[in-house]
Amino acid sequence: MIAAASLMEKAIAVVREGRLARGIKLSPDDVNRTGLIGLRYSPLTTTLGDLAAKRTTINPNMAALLVRLLYEAGAERGDAVAIGASGSFPALIIASLAAAHVMGLHPILICSLGASQWGANDPCFTWLQIENLLVTEGVFPEEYRAVAVSLGGDRDSGLNLDPEVREDLIATIVASGARFLHEPDLAKNVAERVRIYEAYAGDRRIAAFVGIGGNWADMGEDPAILSLQPGLNVLQSPPEGDNRGVTFEM
Repeated sequence: MIAAASLMEKAIAVVREGRLARGIKLSPDDVNRTGLIGLRYSPLTTTLGDLAAKRTTINPNMAALLVRLLYEAGAERGDAVAIGASGSFPALIIASLAAAHVMGLHPILICSLGASQWGANDPCFTWLQIENLLVTEGVFPEEYRAVAVSLGGDRDSGLNLDPEVREDLIATIVASGARFLHEPDLAKNVAERVRIYEAYAGDRRIAAFVGIGGNWADMGEDPAILSLQPGLNVLQSPPEGDNRGVTFEM
């Protein structure tokens, strides 16, 4: 837990310095100068957000908490862990990757670029830019990059984003080399995500699914998703049907 917190602390420093070195100003709401608190409003903002919640996630001890939760989930060295995230909580993505790294787990990240307020919603500093910094500076290995990326937002296809913003994001995703997910049908989207997780897991056991933020495909449309509590959920009988998301499917 201490090692994970230390690694996340290092990651935050790299993000902050890398952001400033590229001439991208810190958000005025980023009072702790982390580089991980975004803007109140931006062209990438998909939903409302809570500033206090975003500030809570930048505590490096979040990585220690992820170690504890993954341990309680039964994850063991050599296992894979599937991560489904939106750009709303970049610090939680970092916390999950840091926890996986120190535990010897193989993280498989699928991320959407749309973000709620104060997330990674700066068009010049999306999760892909943050991720690239962390890999090129040696905080995380190359294989920790997102394997697939979507636009997020309405039906995971950015339908609520300005068309010009959508095109710019698509170009960014394609340039990153990650697989571009753009399936507006929920059942097909969920099935594709599960196939990707299984393919990248290979012979490894997928020990846990980490859901970060409110991505439409990860949450699905079954109202039962609202009954899940923060932290570890062990589901014996998830709901059936085509309106369940990746969380219940996994």
